[in-house]
Amino acid sequence: MKLLNKTLLSAIMALGLASPALAGTGDIALGVKGGTLGIGGEITVGLLPGLNCRTGYNAFNYDGNATKSNIGYDYKLKLGTLPLLVDWHPIPFSGFRLSTGVMINNNKIEATGRPQTSYKIGDVTYTSTEVTSLTGKIDFNNVAPYAGIGWGNAVGKHGPLTLSCDIGVLFQGTPNVSLAATGSAASTPAFQAELSKEVADIRNTTDDIKFYPVISLGLAYKF
Repeated sequence: MKLLNKTLLSAIMALGLASPALAGTGDIALGVKGGTLGIGGEITVGLLPGLNCRTGYNAFNYDGNATKSNIGYDYKLKLGTLPLLVDWHPIPFSGFRLSTGVMINNNKIEATGRPQTSYKIGDVTYTSTEVTSLTGKIDFNNVAPYAGIGWGNAVGKHGPLTLSCDIGVLFQGTPNVSLAATGSAASTPAFQAELSKEVADIRNTTDDIKFYPVISLGLAYKF
């Protein structure tokens, strides 16, 4: 229900912003899609011949586990993006498009360290009394540029149904990594210094995801 509400809100925003263009084209399409950004819906509005705008919402949650510095973590990956894109179709009737714009980016990872007898934080090993719990979060820039290519013109001069594909990159920035702990050692300056080393290590190992690959398939219906 939240996904539907966000998609409808995006559609209303797009219609309001594009109302002058609609007076000239009258082209609008609604679609569903799935891919590396999750599952979602989108609206495509024709601005000019060969030039469209798109918006919508994509979301997906995934639970998993991982180990870092011999600490086991249970994590939840939460994907959530609202694209604001412009599509240019340079070759008439081909469906090929160049896409650019930004996405409101709520992608993040939340993690909780599993209970264990000791925790290696930075260069020091702490007992389960000194560190009773460990939680972490990774998130990114809230506004992220996007560039890509694709196929399918949802408001083109063809039948009402269109299959589409997108391949691109979301430039979501260097990951923002945070760790928090509780326990008898957690508030000491020495522990916080070691925790900062652990944060830096995690940031280095996750640096590649600042360039997030976007691949999706979709189906749209033109009204």
